[in-house]
Amino acid sequence: MKEISVGLIGFGTIGAGVVKLLEDNRELIAGRLGARLNLKKIADLDITTPRVVAVRKEMLTTNVEEILKDPGIEIVIELMGGYEPARSFLLEAMRHKKQVVTANKALLATHGDEIFRTAEAEGVNIGFEASVGGTIPIIKTLRESLTGNGIKSIFGIMNGTANFILTKMSDEGKPFDVVLKEAQSLGFAEADPTFDIEGIDTAHKLAIVLSLAYGKRVNLKDIYREGISGISRLDIEFARELNYRIKLLAIAIARGDSVEARIHPTMIPLDNLLANVNSNYNAFHIVGDASGSIFLYGQGAGMMPTASAVVGDLTDISRQLLKGVSGCVPARALREDLIQNIALMPQEDMVTSYYFRFSAVDRPGVLSRISGILGTNNISIAAVIQKGRKESGAVPVVITTYKSREKDVRNALQEIDKLDVVLDKTVVIRIEDDKL
Repeated sequence: MKEISVGLIGFGTIGAGVVKLLEDNRELIAGRLGARLNLKKIADLDITTPRVVAVRKEMLTTNVEEILKDPGIEIVIELMGGYEPARSFLLEAMRHKKQVVTANKALLATHGDEIFRTAEAEGVNIGFEASVGGTIPIIKTLRESLTGNGIKSIFGIMNGTANFILTKMSDEGKPFDVVLKEAQSLGFAEADPTFDIEGIDTAHKLAIVLSLAYGKRVNLKDIYREGISGISRLDIEFARELNYRIKLLAIAIARGDSVEARIHPTMIPLDNLLANVNSNYNAFHIVGDASGSIFLYGQGAGMMPTASAVVGDLTDISRQLLKGVSGCVPARALREDLIQNIALMPQEDMVTSYYFRFSAVDRPGVLSRISGILGTNNISIAAVIQKGRKESGAVPVVITTYKSREKDVRNALQEIDKLDVVLDKTVVIRIEDDKL
């Protein structure tokens, strides 16, 4: 049986998972592929620490050039993460006419243009399914299955850490900082969780998804982003009272010649499928103009789920090599010379519904003053909740709105927060509810 030789750069958690999967399912993969995948060399700075899978010592090296310059290695897997030297290694591999597979979402979101263009220029494949959604085939769905569709919208839960934290806060009533420590102790969150809880990781993934869905280049800095660190137990409780659940959503909506792209905590109705995606799971709700609604759900991270996506790319590319072809499917679903810059809608022009929580003095006329300002800024009230007096003399006043323009909301809140009867900055959470 024919062999295809593979080199692996990065022998951390995911790299070890890939090695384990290739070993455990060796015969299964060979049967489906009609060839054997031969993992020839593994490069990592640390080749002494034991992993979950044992490999022969002669397979290990600290010198990446042993992989990049080996003419016998046809496919290079990059799982080291970060920007450099990962970028340079990928580019060098492709210039040596090697096919490449990567899970490096941050690199693709930042340097994707250069990497994808190089792949096309060198006539090689690049697989990156594992960069978004772990084991969920979101890349294949957008790049291959939905090529006949105009993508109307994508709503996604793309970060398992943030989703785990919000799930625990909702189901167990725990405060944010307590749940964050629990997530770190379970390995769901890094020691520095900034990328996860502030939506940076989600922004990397959304940038990749946008480029596939709309065939455009995306400037990461243009994507509006808010994290979950400001979500309190009080807002979780009010959301439940209003029949909503709070999720960190990545949202992309086609708006004529532009695309609305934003990431922020969002209240969604309890009967929405995304509201019931819990723990560290990810999900994507895609609407195509021909396909209608599609819902993808699964493990968005973790050693073996991510390894599954990597091996899936490895198998797809190997099938092309066995047929003597390459680059059958463009990396971003379009030839690189057809890729254009995407026009993202300015955040101030976006329209959605809103949840406001005001910390107000318990005094007659306060609600009418707040609602008056909202009304003069074209914001219509959908519901009001006002709780009883606290010892401090302040009460939480919650107002939800019908669809309103972001610019009007900002203007109204700037005025409201200056009122002498409002004691703290207004808490704002956007709502996605078709009934509003």
